[in-house]
Amino acid sequence: QRIESQLAHRVIGQKDVIEQLLIALLAEGHVLLVGVPGLAKTLLVRTFADALSLQFGRIQFTPDLMPSDITGTEVLDETPSGKREFRFVRGPVFCNLLLADELNRTPPKTQAALLQAMQETSVTAGARTFDIPRPFQVFATQNPIEQAGTYPLPEAQLDRFMMQVSISYPDAGEELEIVRRTTVVQEGTVEKVMNREELVAIQRLIPTVPCADHLLRAAVQLVRLTRPDAEAPAEIRDNVTWGAGPRAARMLVLAAKARALLHGRAAVDVEDLRALAPAVLRHRLVLSFEADARGFTPDRLIEGLLPAIRP
Repeated sequence: QRIESQLAHRVIGQKDVIEQLLIALLAEGHVLLVGVPGLAKTLLVRTFADALSLQFGRIQFTPDLMPSDITGTEVLDETPSGKREFRFVRGPVFCNLLLADELNRTPPKTQAALLQAMQETSVTAGARTFDIPRPFQVFATQNPIEQAGTYPLPEAQLDRFMMQVSISYPDAGEELEIVRRTTVVQEGTVEKVMNREELVAIQRLIPTVPCADHLLRAAVQLVRLTRPDAEAPAEIRDNVTWGAGPRAARMLVLAAKARALLHGRAAVDVEDLRALAPAVLRHRLVLSFEADARGFTPDRLIEGLLPAIRP
């Protein structure tokens, strides 16, 4: 509640988005934020970093960005004794919370450099490997309305993100408050609610939250139903080319554990799985061309599968 109150100083509305981002932070998951320009995606991530005392980094991805612009590079230095040696200059990826702005605007080679750091939490330069300090999480953004000059992320790389969070337009009252607040002198700062050590301690606590076997089976069954095989419903077989992989069930359970703690419960409930299933699964479904032409969306298909999760 204290974190949400501090975010409200800068960000108006987006309550569900804020909760999903906080769940991902606690569960050590990376997030793909999808929304049109001007919905405060950058401001939201920066405010999270301020409230949690995290070192914030931001990379604006462009077509000419190179992998070394993200990870860092080795430079040749001359020591006071006159000896020359290579020194590694760390890139912006060495931070706690990294905003990868418009990730789909950079070529696959540069995308892969960031996604390797996300998976391994380290960077290799030459013959040396450098660990990125914990916590390290990436919140990447994509603009859904532009196609020119973009390089869509491959499905295997999308799978590295715990959630895809969709940010929609604010309602009329929220939009009025946005205009009112951003056209006057800004006052107040965001107080630090938590430090890095406390956040890491909570992240280590998340895997210890109990999840009953029948809920584990429900999460696995839900993921399996997204795959267009004999077990899947007809709507999935007709509209999905590839379904979610095993990582999806793992991410769903971890996110559900974080949500349970946020809601003051000591164990996972079926409602945690239902609430998070769309965010965890929507970017892991590859729809057929015919499904796109008929206007099907991953969210619509996932909604039809949620009754399979029973208490």
